Amino acid sequence: MSKGASLNKDRTAGKVKCLVWDLDNTLWNGILLEDATITLREGVIKVIRTLDERGILQSIASRNDYNQAMTRLELLGLQEYFIYPQINWGPKSASVEAIAEALNIGIDSLAFIDDQAFERDEVAYAHPGVHCIDAADLGRVIDMQEMMPRFITADSRRRRHMYRADIQRKEAEERFDGARDEFLASLDMTLTISPAREEDLKRAEELTERTSQLNTTGYTYSFHELDEFRRSDRHHLWVAGLEDRYGNYGTIGLALIETGEQEWWIRLLLMSCRVAGRGAGGGFINHIRNRAREAGVRLLAEMIPNERNRMMYMTYKFNHFRETNHSGDRVIFENDLGQEQDFPAYFRLVLR
Repeated sequence: MSKGASLNKDRTAGKVKCLVWDLDNTLWNGILLEDATITLREGVIKVIRTLDERGILQSIASRNDYNQAMTRLELLGLQEYFIYPQINWGPKSASVEAIAEALNIGIDSLAFIDDQAFERDEVAYAHPGVHCIDAADLGRVIDMQEMMPRFITADSRRRRHMYRADIQRKEAEERFDGARDEFLASLDMTLTISPAREEDLKRAEELTERTSQLNTTGYTYSFHELDEFRRSDRHHLWVAGLEDRYGNYGTIGLALIETGEQEWWIRLLLMSCRVAGRGAGGGFINHIRNRAREAGVRLLAEMIPNERNRMMYMTYKFNHFRETNHSGDRVIFENDLGQEQDFPAYFRLVLR
């Protein structure tokens, strides 16, 4: 494998993960506080449903009365489409930032649509990476390249529902009166790890493109590159899925292992940001360690640390990896396979 050859490919640039809507004269015609009988703008429903089908999340940044606006959205049958809506009287740049933080995605993966040039400029000034769209261009939104993921997978179609389940989990955690491990045990989580199949590769490519925070190297791979690894007798390509009593997270993890007679290399390990804090990364590593120990080889890993993937650096550290070398921007780790590590008790592990 050419190390780093697939890092930061242009095909991923500028893809939108969430479209943030203004309401007045953007989602609907008129101003809600002046006319409670407002109607949707022509084409809005088609845009919302098309983006939802593609797995692009949607939210709201609007200066309005929260209860009145949400009531109107419910009457219009649209409330369920919007995750973490920010309806208040503050600056819209602050609302856009709050949405990115709540979704745990990079703010440069958001787009913002508003009819007012002032509002778009205010957001663009505070967050230059946000793609700002004039509401007059509503009819072009679904044809914008930024709104067209390379693949639409089963996980894409369920993405909004999976985020809504995440909201339920967070609310349950806030209400839970006990230790964190006790809460995790109450979720009845099942972690499934299996060799990647051909039908997993679209989602695997999507994970390499969409995941930056819980990603050890930032390498991105195409469907065809991943298929070569899947077929190779010198690599393991494993995927991980997670489900609990609130629902299925879908495919949340990917590991690419280069295998040799004396040593194995973890070339890529990533986890969806939606499972941050669930311990799934440690569970995945534990499986890799066990397999390497069974094969009688050394286990090494490369990492390209940055400001966003600090959590994965600490995940390696907590799982008995020590730094052995630095090469440019790469850190080389080796695992102490002699250190026993139990699989987290709050998971049920299924290997396929």
